[in-house]
Amino acid sequence: MSEHPAPAPLTARATQIVEEARALLEEEGRDALTLRALAARLGIRAPSLYKHIPDKAALEVALIEQGLAGLGTALRAAMEDPDPFAAVLRTYRRYALTNPNLYRLATAGPLPRERLARDLEDWSGEPFFSLTGDPERAQALWAYAHGMVILEIDGRFPPGSDLDRTWQEGSAVFRGGDGGP
Repeated sequence: MSEHPAPAPLTARATQIVEEARALLEEEGRDALTLRALAARLGIRAPSLYKHIPDKAALEVALIEQGLAGLGTALRAAMEDPDPFAAVLRTYRRYALTNPNLYRLATAGPLPRERLARDLEDWSGEPFFSLTGDPERAQALWAYAHGMVILEIDGRFPPGSDLDRTWQEGSAVFRGGDGGP
């Protein structure tokens, strides 16, 4: 699966609304992402949003699709690196740390798969399979990367932890001992 699965097209105004929602999400977190707050940022009344976005769930789906598409695009580019294993993990970490609230929205809680662009989830995670060649090993590698990133985003590692080295040690387990990002 190499072609990027396309989400349902958005109108220009809906695209603007989703972009502003993403800014609000990153600045203030998921709890602040309300249609009322979004409308205020756009200088319109909340009911006006419904002309462009049917409901908050649809808005979140559009954001999740952005997150999965952005991550998948970045990971696929990392596969071109001379050391794709290290590059994919480094890119995954960077993407999540740069977009922590979007990352969290796309990866925490139940995923509304039935509402997402068909095959987008698989497409975005395909680089993990390409690295490992095995679906369960790919899931294990993703779970490792996800756990590391969430712990880092949440500040759960002890002060002074060498997280670059922690990533290298975890990566070495999946690579068979030769280190990583």
